[in-house]
Amino acid sequence: MSTVEFGLFLIPEADNYQQLAEVTAYAESAGLDLIGIQDHPYQRRFFDTWTLITSLAVRTSRLRFFPDVANLPLRNPAVLAKSVASLDIITDGRIHLGLGAGAFWDAIAALGGPHLSKGESVRALSEAITVIRAMWSDERSVRVPGTYHWLAGANPGPTPRHDPGIWLGAMGPRMQVLTGRLADGWLTSAAWAPPEFLTEAGKRIDGAAVAAGRDPAMVRRIYNVSGTITDNGVDHGFLEGPPQRWIDDLGALHRDQRIDAFVFWPTEGDPVEQIHRYAEVVAPAVRAEVTR
Repeated sequence: MSTVEFGLFLIPEADNYQQLAEVTAYAESAGLDLIGIQDHPYQRRFFDTWTLITSLAVRTSRLRFFPDVANLPLRNPAVLAKSVASLDIITDGRIHLGLGAGAFWDAIAALGGPHLSKGESVRALSEAITVIRAMWSDERSVRVPGTYHWLAGANPGPTPRHDPGIWLGAMGPRMQVLTGRLADGWLTSAAWAPPEFLTEAGKRIDGAAVAAGRDPAMVRRIYNVSGTITDNGVDHGFLEGPPQRWIDDLGALHRDQRIDAFVFWPTEGDPVEQIHRYAEVVAPAVRAEVTR
């Protein structure tokens, strides 16, 4: 039987910690599955994403957490691997790694990070995946060659409680090929990836997986869904309308695009009210439809 999961996309605003904690507690009690938190270290009003994930994760017992997505150019992959493994142990296996090649390069460079071209950033991400997996291994010492990221006789560890997986935020064709070839999941967003985009990109990811001798079904598909769940009958189209519009859209995305998880980011109206509609009306109905 196919399954589908539901989560929330949180903005790490430093002046909003109490509401972030309350929303997370609600998500746990309402039966949601995932919390994703964006990672933009150059945003001065944002918490450090990994510190916030740690704080929220240890306050819960069931929810799973991931950076949506970690900003690789500002996070050393070997140290990031250790952070993921450490929190995965502390939370008894409730951490995943969402990872991105980088964007907003001027802002990254202003913090002392590299200013890479698109091609360079994809190659750096490929090397980082190898480094991270090596650091999660139970080998005594590992060497990983690379131009941007490498290990030279490093001692891996600790080993995570479970395999966190590496979910890539992949927009361009080179990133999609890398996802199919090496990643455990594909993270994408409705804000820039409508269903027709998912169709073409999904074919590219599946083809790359097959070419690498992998089963395409092993690459999870996680979709950040932004929009408004209205309380009336006005339907404004894809992900903009009453609960039934959302139930139909998410059901179709799961069926036609193999989306395994939906991570909700309300864009208008009272965000708490939006989250309640998503958790209490939309998610249970889509789960029931998938089960049938």
